[in-house]
This record gives sequence, structure tokens and C-alpha cells, in this order.
Amino acid sequence: MLPKRSYLLNAAYQWVADNDMTPYLLVDAEQKDVVIPTEFVKDGQIVLNISMSAVRHLIMDKEAVSFEARFGGKPMQVYVPMCAALALYAQENGDGFVFPDEEFSNEPPPPPEPKKGFQLKVVK
Repeated sequence: MLPKRSYLLNAAYQWVADNDMTPYLLVDAEQKDVVIPTEFVKDGQIVLNISMSAVRHLIMDKEAVSFEARFGGKPMQVYVPMCAALALYAQENGDGFVFPDEEFSNEPPPPPEPKKGFQLKVVK
């Protein structure tokens, strides 16, 4: 089965945003392929503000969370593989979700099967 973390992350993000709060993402900074501002890492983790007012081009899909943000005034492209996303919570009250441990495949997902659609025929 597909890991459920990406689904939970999207739901948690929407829930926090719908309540007019600021979504914070807790990231395991030591995971492979994480691209973050390392100067802000503490104890192997970093907390990122992923609100729409703090980031640009936010993409949350089954593989990762990615966006553009400024850190210390410098623009940066951030990339967090789904296995590195540990929790998402509201900055204002700390309410949110810690994601369960899951197995993540190192293999890319299989390509989607072509969809079979309707075929048109010429009728005389």
C-alpha cells in the first residue's frame, strides 16, 4: 500500500489553514535528499512555516513537500521528502498531527496506466 503520510499531511495542512492558523512542518533534517537551510537545524530537526504568506509555489504531493521561501533574506528552494516530514501543527496553539512511522520505498512509483476513454466512430 501507499504510505498514508502525504494524505495526512494534506489534510492536516487544510485543517490548520481553515482555522486561520499558521501551519508549521517539523522536519527530520538528517534524512536523505532533504534540502533546507542547515543553519536553522537544531537537534537534527527544523520547523518550517509553510503558510501561504510565508512560501511561494507550495507543492505537497505523494513524494515530497517543496516550496520557495526566504531565510535570513535569502531566497531558497526547499525540498522535504515525505519520509522526512514528522509532524504538522498550528503555530498558535500547537494542535496538529504527529505522523506515524511508515516504510517508504526507495523506488520511484510506477507510471500511471493509460486511461481508456471513449472512442468516436464515424456514423453514416
